Amino acid sequence: MQAWISNFRRVHFYATLCLISLTVGACNSNNSPESVNVSPEAKEVKAEQQDSAKKIAITVTDKGCEAGQITADAGKTIFVISNKSSNPLEFEILSGVKVIGERENIAPGFVQQMKSNLTEGEYDLVCGKLSTPKSKLIVKAASGTDQAKAPDSSQLAAPIAEYKVYVIQETDQLVKNTKTFTDAVIAGDLSKAQKLYAPARVHWERTEPVAELFSDLDNRMDARADDFEKKEADPKFTGFHRLEKALFQDKTTKGTKPIAEKLMKDSLELQKRVASLTIEPKNMVGGAADLIEEVAKTKISGEEDRYSHTDLWDFNSNVEGSQKIVELLRPLIQKANPDLLKRIDDNFATVNQGLTKYKTTDGGFVAYEKVSETDKKGLKTSVTTLAEDLSQLRGTLGVD
Repeated sequence: MQAWISNFRRVHFYATLCLISLTVGACNSNNSPESVNVSPEAKEVKAEQQDSAKKIAITVTDKGCEAGQITADAGKTIFVISNKSSNPLEFEILSGVKVIGERENIAPGFVQQMKSNLTEGEYDLVCGKLSTPKSKLIVKAASGTDQAKAPDSSQLAAPIAEYKVYVIQETDQLVKNTKTFTDAVIAGDLSKAQKLYAPARVHWERTEPVAELFSDLDNRMDARADDFEKKEADPKFTGFHRLEKALFQDKTTKGTKPIAEKLMKDSLELQKRVASLTIEPKNMVGGAADLIEEVAKTKISGEEDRYSHTDLWDFNSNVEGSQKIVELLRPLIQKANPDLLKRIDDNFATVNQGLTKYKTTDGGFVAYEKVSETDKKGLKTSVTTLAEDLSQLRGTLGVD
């Protein structure tokens, strides 16, 4: 019976991703609320928080959130986000420039849920593209039994401390590699800059759950052209992917010096912010799933490094970053749910096996366009299964 239930959950998860990747109705002609795409975290919400969490409906159009200001009480909250715009959207809750909650790539016509444990204060809501006007979220203090209770995270103190060291080391290496990369760009050495592009991004991708907490730096360093109104022609389109376009599509370094200099400056700023950052349990524990879910939902299509086709470098780095988190949490997961840990380990092994097939002798990877369609489908299946299991870690370890 347990095996049947597990298989049913996986089939449901695959169907969800099918809905995301195709146009509305392509997988199922029934576009009722029951057929909308729901992420693994939303399943956890339904299982664990449905009775206690408050729900807030958010409707997003091409102009942004329909409501310019939303008021909520502090505590556990489920945002039910309906995308009635013409483009996939990103929904974020920002405290200044720090992301405290997000849901990415909600397809047009679909609904996703996002769980958040709100605390009193005033926040910005990002509803759509980076150029879309923001809305306000006003969170009022709750009282009595409605007040949110933070989970006991004392058992996570040591893993979080070790993860902080890891993130600092990776960020330091990001700065070093970005300096070498941008120096080649500024010097006009096209061939060298092309070779250094993918290695420079490795350390960003390993620590992406932390790097993405700083929305301003994330938008300048790692945003894709689709995030901007004028796409590639938008002057706000900068960072790694703007340089990638110049190097691999336009095959030139002409005019890229200011962009390279800005990327280097932003890398140093990220290094500075990470050093003083307090990593919250939800960012670390949830980060293991976030890294893999992003691969499953968007990167597997080849859209991340569309000009250079170095996607496998990013996939592998995401997997390495996720595995690092699991290794640090291993004793806690083993104690709480050894069967889940066994599945996660097995799934990591399967994903790594698929990636190893396309490694090159110099430690890199072949261009993504050289991966067979059969292997792409197999990789998507294994990554999706891994993402489903990793999404259970927050609930397993009691982290909101």
